[in-house]
Amino acid sequence: MYPASFKRKLKHLSLALLTTGIISGCSEAPQQQAGFGMQPAKVSVTHVTTQSVPFNIELPATLLGNKEVEIRARVSGLIESRNFDEGQYITAGQSLFTIELKPFQLELEKAQADLHAAEANVEQAKREKNRLEKLKDERSVSKRDFDNAVSAYDIALANLESAKVALNEAQLDLDYAQVKAPVSGIIGRERESQGSYVSGPTVLLTELTDTSTMRARFGFSEREQLAMRKDVESGTLTLPKNNEFDATIILQDGSLYAKQGKVNFSDVRVNRFTGTSELQALIANPNGELRPGQFVRVQLSGAVRNEAIVVPQRAVLDNGTGKFVYVATENEKGMTVALPAPVQVGEWVQLNGENMWVIRSGLQPQQPVIVEGMARIFFPGMPVNVAAEGE
Repeated sequence: MYPASFKRKLKHLSLALLTTGIISGCSEAPQQQAGFGMQPAKVSVTHVTTQSVPFNIELPATLLGNKEVEIRARVSGLIESRNFDEGQYITAGQSLFTIELKPFQLELEKAQADLHAAEANVEQAKREKNRLEKLKDERSVSKRDFDNAVSAYDIALANLESAKVALNEAQLDLDYAQVKAPVSGIIGRERESQGSYVSGPTVLLTELTDTSTMRARFGFSEREQLAMRKDVESGTLTLPKNNEFDATIILQDGSLYAKQGKVNFSDVRVNRFTGTSELQALIANPNGELRPGQFVRVQLSGAVRNEAIVVPQRAVLDNGTGKFVYVATENEKGMTVALPAPVQVGEWVQLNGENMWVIRSGLQPQQPVIVEGMARIFFPGMPVNVAAEGE
């Protein structure tokens, strides 16, 4: 057992050590907090400027041949022969099918015989009319007989003209028995085989497509057209002359077709089901790389967005309620901090190989927009350290 006096001294010593520890801890707390303080985020900025930039539109499109012709026979009969190989290139005027010729040749011969008979009837009626005309002058024939002779001559002339028409029709039917290509292009597969009976133009024989020039057809929404019209009226957008946009085809793999076309048609009507109006562009296709029925994307260029504010695509962020950028701003304490600025974006453009956003509203020229280091900004108003140009 320790004496009571020793216990009292030990108690006083413990209290003194505890007090010293508390004071020491209090004095070190600010130092620890200062040691773990957040440093300003290092960022890079670009100062907002205005410039004229290309205004491009990209839309889905379907390709069609310049001419897509359904081949049908104009006369009825048996298909005597098919005069082409499926898929080959056909020149205009080339025979595609031959309808059995013999019946049409016989009809032609009959029409020629009828014409000869009509010509003979005219000669006979003419002689009779002339003979009675002389007798009429001598008062040796009645006026009635002479009038009948004149009428018979006129009827013979009419029958002659009718025979000539019938001959032409027979010749035309014989010509139509050779089904010929109306245009040059690629022939499709046969729909009716040799030996089949076709009942004239109601039966489709094959299809012929002129692919030397392709048509790209696509819809353009009324809403976007109205927005463009307002921009044109305000002077912020300039369209190509006569709205003849340049058209570039983007293939399924993302590659660009080498030949560029022109928009040559814009329908005045709006489709009531889709809310779009149809446009068409013509694209040269000399090597047949483009094919009818392809689904592609068409990029329309030639318009210019005037005095536009553009910022790098990476500088525009989205917080779920809208898009914004960080602007390096000096606060009331003189520190440079990152403040969010909500923006309304327009279309994407590519300048010097970099993707950019067109900013329709929310920024003013010369504002320093942060373009690098956004990932280091953890909250609005966070202090930032703006790097010098080129760092």
